[in-house]
Amino acid sequence: MVAETEKILILETDEGSRSMLVELLQGAGYQAEAPSIDAETVQSARQSGASLLLLDRNLPGIDCRELLLEWKSAAATQSIPILLLVAGASAERALALDLGADDVLSRPFDPRELLARIRAQLRLKRAADELRDKTKIAEEGQHIAHTAFEALAVTDKMTKDAFSVGRVLKIGVTAAFVVAGVMAVTFFLYSHSAKKQLDFGNSVIRRLGGPIRQQSVIADARKLRQQTPAIPASGSTNQRDELQKQADQLKSQMANADSKEVADLQRQLAETNARLKKVEAAGTAAEGIIGANEPSVCLLYVAVAFREKDSGLRLRYAGINPQGDPIEDSDGKPVLTLDGHGPEVRLDVFGTGFLADSSGKVITNRHVAQPWWKDEEMSSLINQGFQPEIVRIRAYFPGDSRAFHSEIEKISDDTDLASIRVDLQGLVRPSLAVDRDKNAAKSGESIVLIGYATGLAGILARADEDSAQQIMAKSDGDVSAVLDELARRNLIRPIVTQGHVGDVLTDKIVFDAQTTSGGSGGPLLDADGKVIGITYAVLSGFGGSNFGIPARFTAPLLAQ
Repeated sequence: MVAETEKILILETDEGSRSMLVELLQGAGYQAEAPSIDAETVQSARQSGASLLLLDRNLPGIDCRELLLEWKSAAATQSIPILLLVAGASAERALALDLGADDVLSRPFDPRELLARIRAQLRLKRAADELRDKTKIAEEGQHIAHTAFEALAVTDKMTKDAFSVGRVLKIGVTAAFVVAGVMAVTFFLYSHSAKKQLDFGNSVIRRLGGPIRQQSVIADARKLRQQTPAIPASGSTNQRDELQKQADQLKSQMANADSKEVADLQRQLAETNARLKKVEAAGTAAEGIIGANEPSVCLLYVAVAFREKDSGLRLRYAGINPQGDPIEDSDGKPVLTLDGHGPEVRLDVFGTGFLADSSGKVITNRHVAQPWWKDEEMSSLINQGFQPEIVRIRAYFPGDSRAFHSEIEKISDDTDLASIRVDLQGLVRPSLAVDRDKNAAKSGESIVLIGYATGLAGILARADEDSAQQIMAKSDGDVSAVLDELARRNLIRPIVTQGHVGDVLTDKIVFDAQTTSGGSGGPLLDADGKVIGITYAVLSGFGGSNFGIPARFTAPLLAQ
């Protein structure tokens, strides 16, 4: 699981270009050396232990053709790829490849393309090195086994001459077979280890958190901030506007209609106005429901670390670059280790919960309280010897600047629900009424959904650009620090949407109120303000048909 930082040797004529390349490569997580060019530079380069040579085509006093020929013919350096930087276009690049370079790039070059080409060459090198190591181990094992069989043949012959001598040699044969077995096991473990690391990198690395990538979060918040006007505050807003538009059109048509058409238009107008009043009444009722229940719906932040079962050590990042991001390997993946003092690898999860009683019991989803539950990617990590463990659970209520310590209380055996015990520290908020009747949800009825859809970026989007930058810079990449500052500024508030129940099944409620990631665990409220369901599955994006768990499944969690 531990990846070594690869070294890149830069032989570049221009001093300014050398400095730029060193900064670029170090920022990408590589070791970068760029010695001054002199007569001994090339000779010392061969003993540098570099993983890749980044070479200027026109080094003063050095014949590039001879350098490439010597580099590729020497056993110590022939497996080290050379990326040649040239000044010309296609003809110059073709010549460089003919000279023996592994890859070539024309100046001026895009830094992103340079890094991509370096990663590609290093991937090829690692694959070739791994194949050579495996071949070497296999050959050594084969050689030991062959030697053992030869010794066995000699032993059989010797036993005809002297029993005692034969006994000694047979002991030697046994030892040889043991060594051969050890070599075979070593080869198996080596192959398995290499595959294990590959599986880990490809399946779960993108899910793991750690220091927040500041500009990435700000970019997500900026995008959400720009989209916010397009997202209706409630499901009734669009419907009310559409009905009002329809009523205005009918009035306009009546002004120019003949006597035969007027009666029909008047009937349509009366029906439209009746529907408009109904929608407006529903909107007014929803405002009351929102006002009464919103303060008791909290944002849940769950941080998960990973501990290796054998060593008991937690998985860490190897280090952080000057930009505050984890150091990455040549494939662009964070370098992970069980040693050192880098920040721990974390899985940061955001969800929604609501107060179900005055003592601090909060209902949410099990996959929020235990993020690895039924998660195939996290299961892959567990199967490779890492045990997830919760580092902290914090609840944030709108209108309060505190982070409330929380712990898992109960996990449902039947469905995706859990209860969390929150230390309210004297906070007084009303608990939501939960309707556990099996007929609580009805197809077609209006609902209100409250939750923290879009997670951290969605909350940060409520701040202006300058404030968002200040919050992120002040937090130094720590999620808890970001949330604490957002709470202090009273920016942690849920998103409220309205919609209708589409269908009611035995174990789920289908509804169209908008939500997305982060909204899991949010309460579905009916026209009386009672919880009839808990959101548990949302489609990607902000909309679509979503799913809730009927409120009756909370009964085991609410039992005293």
